[in-house]
Amino acid sequence: MANTNGSWGLRPVAKMGQNSNSTGVTGYTTYEIANANSNAIYQGTPVIPLSTGYIDVIGSASGGSVGLVGSFQGCQYVNSTTGKPTWSMYWPGSGADSNHPIRCFVADDPMQIFSIATDATWTTKATARAGVFANADFATGTSGSTTTGQSSGTLAVSTIAATKTLNLRILGWEEDAANEDFSAAGISVLVRLNNHFNSANGAILAGTTDTAGV
Repeated sequence: MANTNGSWGLRPVAKMGQNSNSTGVTGYTTYEIANANSNAIYQGTPVIPLSTGYIDVIGSASGGSVGLVGSFQGCQYVNSTTGKPTWSMYWPGSGADSNHPIRCFVADDPMQIFSIATDATWTTKATARAGVFANADFATGTSGSTTTGQSSGTLAVSTIAATKTLNLRILGWEEDAANEDFSAAGISVLVRLNNHFNSANGAILAGTTDTAGV
């Protein structure tokens, strides 16, 4: 039967090793969206740091190998119509008073484990087992729902390979009786981010030629 969960982007679920999983996020003075940014950023969307000091959705900067900084978890801004502070699980791409910052919350720990749904069948559990410790890319990382604010990002099963430059490292899958049909899309894969910007050897900052964290 089909799996029931659908898609949700990158959802923080655990931490590597013996680290305590607080599901905490970093926000306010660290991460902001530029006021002129019209890209919608949904909860669970992978985001990158820019050389301007702001963050944006994956794929929004050209040049270099852009390291992901984490998964977007919401924002706070002053509404341009009401003049009141607004807390939102996603950035709609407009509606903020340009005199105030758009402050963001990002699950940015390099040791964070996320769940993400597959975009297609993983065939069988045996095939899925052979994919553990391999890498993969997003089928889509930028789409989402303006109704729920939730990302609809998924893992592209067709990209699973040993290639270490792919964005996601596969660690396994969640055991869930309602979502265990490996012959259908929607298996919840456990992953971490490869080349995380905040890791000791983080990838290149978007818009620069220097490596970060080396």
